[in-house]
Amino acid sequence: MDLKIALLAGDGIGPEVIDQAVKVSDAIAKKFNHNIQWTPALTGAAAIEAVGDPYPEETHQICLAADAVLFGAIGHPRYDNDPSAKVRPEQGLLKMRQKLGLFANVRPTFTFPSLLDKSPLKKERIEGTDLVFLRELTGGIYFGERGRLDGGHTAFDTCTYTRKEIERLARKGFELAQSRSKKLCCVDKANVLESSRLWRETVQALEKDYPDVEVAYEFVDAVAMRLVQWPNSYDVLITENLFGDILTDEASVISGSMGLMPSASVGETNALYEPIHGSFPQATGLGIANPLATVLSAAMMFEMSFGLMEEGKMIRAVVDQSLAEGMVTEDLKENGEKGISTSEVGDYLVSKILPS
Repeated sequence: MDLKIALLAGDGIGPEVIDQAVKVSDAIAKKFNHNIQWTPALTGAAAIEAVGDPYPEETHQICLAADAVLFGAIGHPRYDNDPSAKVRPEQGLLKMRQKLGLFANVRPTFTFPSLLDKSPLKKERIEGTDLVFLRELTGGIYFGERGRLDGGHTAFDTCTYTRKEIERLARKGFELAQSRSKKLCCVDKANVLESSRLWRETVQALEKDYPDVEVAYEFVDAVAMRLVQWPNSYDVLITENLFGDILTDEASVISGSMGLMPSASVGETNALYEPIHGSFPQATGLGIANPLATVLSAAMMFEMSFGLMEEGKMIRAVVDQSLAEGMVTEDLKENGEKGISTSEVGDYLVSKILPS
């Protein structure tokens, strides 16, 4: 199969972890007789420095022409420490999601048997956890009207949703639940927020179309509590943009490291795959960045965009092997034990896919 993939490395550790995902993907392509055409493009701080735009039109056209997008991370301290900056790397991510129509962020959370003791949560609470968040990505408070009043002393951000935006995300949630344990949880704050009441009304109206799915409705604060108490009581959860942003980062600690969790952002025709961690600028160039989340994002890409399930399964298997054998970066080591470098993790994974 011929696969056309746009490659957006981004900033900070993005290029380093992307390099390892490319190595692993190329090894998988060789083993299964696929041909990958990689097309690199600029985004984030790197794009601002080059052309003054965090998501240039040239990058957008490359993404549109690709079958899938593999993305690293964006962000730079130069902009984080300057609240007055008019153009910021993160604006590129929001612009990319909106222009590509990537309205659903798919964020799985699962555990690795060899890392259960590394989680900050008790082993008996997290064992067997396998849940997926669907976070709405292109609406809500991040895209609503905002501004300053009273000479800049009062600020406002508006959360706005349409029924159509909610319904398209909810249908993906119902369909995903049908392929899993047939359990769906709608996360909102309907006791306070009008936008949440629209979320609940819309999801309730869809229940009749999916009679085999058991639907629960929970307030976001209750879910935040239950995620660290009984995470394995959840299967598929759907929620709006801001709630999803917060809850998925909370859920990521269950596995023991943010460097392990992949994600996908999907629309009607386009899909982007990325690790959930940020650009981690302090680690740039040190060879200590954990590439496994990006590698697992590539596994999601093979499965979701190309239907290549065996390829994705093999990637996850060699990742499990690297964890079990301790062939990992220093963030997954304890007691001062030294890990292997970012590139060495990639080399190890390739050696297991294509033994010499």
